[in-house]
Amino acid sequence: MNIEPFKIEIPDSALDELKQRLAVTRWPDAETTEDWSQGTPLSYMKEVVDYWQTGYDWRKVESALNALPQYKATVQGLPIYFIHVRSPEPTARPLVMTHGWPGSVLEFMKVLGPLTDPKAHGGTAEDAFHVVCPALPGYGFSGKPDATGWGVEKIADAWSELMVGLGYERYFAQGGDWGAIVTQTIALRDPEHCAAMHTNMPVVTPPADMMGDLTEKEQDALKGMQFYQQHDSGYSKQQSTRPQTVGYGLVDSPVGQAAWILEKFYQWMDCDGHPENVVSRDELLDNVMIYWLTGSGASSARLYWESFGGPRSDDPVTIPAGISQFPKEIFRTSKRWAETRFKNIVHYNELPKGGHFAAFEQPELFVSEVRTALRGIEA
Repeated sequence: MNIEPFKIEIPDSALDELKQRLAVTRWPDAETTEDWSQGTPLSYMKEVVDYWQTGYDWRKVESALNALPQYKATVQGLPIYFIHVRSPEPTARPLVMTHGWPGSVLEFMKVLGPLTDPKAHGGTAEDAFHVVCPALPGYGFSGKPDATGWGVEKIADAWSELMVGLGYERYFAQGGDWGAIVTQTIALRDPEHCAAMHTNMPVVTPPADMMGDLTEKEQDALKGMQFYQQHDSGYSKQQSTRPQTVGYGLVDSPVGQAAWILEKFYQWMDCDGHPENVVSRDELLDNVMIYWLTGSGASSARLYWESFGGPRSDDPVTIPAGISQFPKEIFRTSKRWAETRFKNIVHYNELPKGGHFAAFEQPELFVSEVRTALRGIEA
């Protein structure tokens, strides 16, 4: 496998152009509600854009990423960007972690240190991992597929190929959002190399024969799924049917791209009504910039078009599986629901706080969950 070191070098001209576009934003009229129920509020977007123009510094996060070992490898004909942090511990085990939409590898920045060097972060040597964080095809600094076929099955196969190419014949897989689907697909397709998995978004079809005696938490989970389908999934319908059409607006308008993303962070984080209660405005814009600077509005959306109708959510996963259930996750599952699909659950836990972007929102809880779930399993 051809693996080359990679450094992010965004030209000043791209940052200058961004400010010019922000300065000539054509604003819509304000929403007719006093909340986020019609989407990202106009007043908040104006606050964000003012800061984006006058106070935000892309070079800070660029330097932070460039301080990490970054690479590109050609996998199944496509350049894949990834961060690869090796642990100083000789007994460390390999772990591939996959983000989703509208996230990025930045979701994992706070957990890389504790996972790779646990002794420096309150853990023990047995908790050490060599961590690989690839960017999904069409996302961030990975290549953009120019032909159909890059659904979650191909991504899962590519990640398996990448891990073995890095010298990891046995490894663990972790993910949320699309990363959860990729992780579960790896578990289904490559049990030869994938020794165990962990997810913070287990995808399970609630069993019909359990609908007659639902617990209170299961009833709440079903209500959450219903809310998502009726009030929160319009982005998904658009991206899974006409990703190219929405891409024009997202790639041409930085405000459009930011509003498209920020609304999901508000809706899916355990943030008590405002995304900046959990993460900073800088962190939110850092993630938006990964999409904006790489023009990934259409190519990232295309994963929905490629993958909807893909792997079934009831195919049995037989390798050891750890499940961490955060309370504001979009799709939640009880342990008995999970057991109908995950046949070897080695860890199941319901957390007191946190949402869809678990590593980003609650890094300490996330690290503890990964460590606990995979502790004692050989790779």
